[in-house]
Amino acid sequence: MTPRERVLAAFEFESTDNVPIHHIGFSSQAASHILGREAYVGGGIQQWREAKALWGGEEAHREFLRRSLQDAYELGVAVGNDILRLHYWRLNEKPAKKIDEHTFLFGDPNSKYVIRRFVPSSELFNIVEEHPPKREMPMSEQFKEAKRYLDEKEEWLQKYNPRREDFEEIRGLIEKYGREYAIRINGGTVGIGLPTERIWLLAIVAKPELATRYLDIHMEVALKQIRYLAEAGVKFLFSGCDIASDNGPCFPPRVFRELLLPRIKRVAEECHKHSMYLLYASDGNLWPIADDLFGRSGIDGYFEIDRRAGMDL
Repeated sequence: MTPRERVLAAFEFESTDNVPIHHIGFSSQAASHILGREAYVGGGIQQWREAKALWGGEEAHREFLRRSLQDAYELGVAVGNDILRLHYWRLNEKPAKKIDEHTFLFGDPNSKYVIRRFVPSSELFNIVEEHPPKREMPMSEQFKEAKRYLDEKEEWLQKYNPRREDFEEIRGLIEKYGREYAIRINGGTVGIGLPTERIWLLAIVAKPELATRYLDIHMEVALKQIRYLAEAGVKFLFSGCDIASDNGPCFPPRVFRELLLPRIKRVAEECHKHSMYLLYASDGNLWPIADDLFGRSGIDGYFEIDRRAGMDL
């Protein structure tokens, strides 16, 4: 069986010659040991590399993209993956200022900006400073800003009509690698969790109508894109949001059941309508919502079992 045939058989509950494999991700350090050279894969380190490339100009950015794709492919083959992950973390925004080799400013230096710093030991490229500082902003003003954001996104969504050409890169990857391998494509995510801006978690309790609108935008974008992803040859859609910590979900099970579950289920139904499989992932202890997430949602797979948080098969 080819890797693609093996994965499809597993999702269709048919027998396989071997258990299909997908190591979901690697740090750059680990991947570099495997490939025997510096590997352009990973998390924050890839965002930092992209910031450096964008700062260096169009040719440098093209080389970053070429190298990242090549290394992701060669790494997947080297470890025997049946599902290939060809994209790692991105930050496709040109910095406004280079502060030093590891530190860049994004945004308008005279008004609203964030500063990100790369830490080699952790391979993270996190925000270390923002202006204006949101934590010092009154909560009422933060909710007003959130409402303005939603108004703008909903206006954009009304006009958003995906085009076939928007998915040419994905189509090219499927045509080049998808005959032999199953290809992981990210998309279809509906969620509010730890990586989300704090205001949306607060909105779940204080302004649930804002949280509902936020999730509806996620869902509607996914629903509009799924048909075009299917036409591009996508079979496996990898979605997810870190909706839990080691102590459990970020919100009561009732909130998941009322706000997230029906929207994840709607995305799963649309995927099935187009003969696609939807997968989900989250860090943390998900046992309190396991029946809903793994059963009632209709998702076809899960790809991030957090053993340290008490999750297992």
